[in-house]
Amino acid sequence: MRRTVQLILASTLAVTGIAACGEEPAFDPQKVAALAAKSKRGDGAAARVPYGQKAAEYVLTFAEEFDSFNPALWNDHIWYEKPNPTKNFTVEKGVLKIWPQRDATGKFFNRTLDTDGRFEQKYGYFEMEAKLPRGKGTWPAFWLFAHPGNRRPEIDIMEAYPGGVEPWGYTDDAGVSRPTAYGATVWLDEGVSAGTRQYDAGKDLSAKFHKYAAKWEPGRVTFYLDGKQTHMVEANMTDPMYIIVDLWFGSSSGEPDDSTPTGKGNSFEINYIRAWQFKNRALE
Repeated sequence: MRRTVQLILASTLAVTGIAACGEEPAFDPQKVAALAAKSKRGDGAAARVPYGQKAAEYVLTFAEEFDSFNPALWNDHIWYEKPNPTKNFTVEKGVLKIWPQRDATGKFFNRTLDTDGRFEQKYGYFEMEAKLPRGKGTWPAFWLFAHPGNRRPEIDIMEAYPGGVEPWGYTDDAGVSRPTAYGATVWLDEGVSAGTRQYDAGKDLSAKFHKYAAKWEPGRVTFYLDGKQTHMVEANMTDPMYIIVDLWFGSSSGEPDDSTPTGKGNSFEINYIRAWQFKNRALE
């Protein structure tokens, strides 16, 4: 799992004296709220409510509609790595696309886009509408994360492993792995899970767009697929977290190989990422 990798790298950062966290975020909440008032569809913020939730209970705080790629909002690599110069993501027709690609060394490489230092939030509802990629080794994910001091709290809203054994996915007639399930997990700290579920959607998640979401409240996190509750974890998560969307390789999905489709035609496609805060509700 990604936690093991982060622990090793975090330890390295600590030894070398590189600061990983603890500073105030550089983002301006008012500017983020202003961005949230805009939409590529012109439908207005009032129409963009959490799917399956009561609109009156929420206020929109973050709305990335992907009219374009905004480097002022998104980092193109996780904090302990340098960005790979090989191009494997873009925004086209209102959709973010991240695809499997080999770099100059001939190897598949991870791509992470996150709002670390740009946007973070404590509690609320977080939702992504996306279509997952195909192929052995692909590991798409949508999660919330923070790295205060030596702690690593994390909420994995969706991480899929198409190349894993059923019910993670299946192999089609062309020999390509397709995702049919995904994992949702709450991590109190590195390697300390508060609860997890492997949710079998019973459908090919690379065939069409679906909505993956989590409602984060004091004392619990509830997960949803297309507005349907799939899992609930009781956990006291109190650190503000930033948003991550990525396409990594390995773990339960296996290692990518020549059967793994590369290029834009096999993208992790993301239509939007949005966040809301609870309205008129006292939070700790």
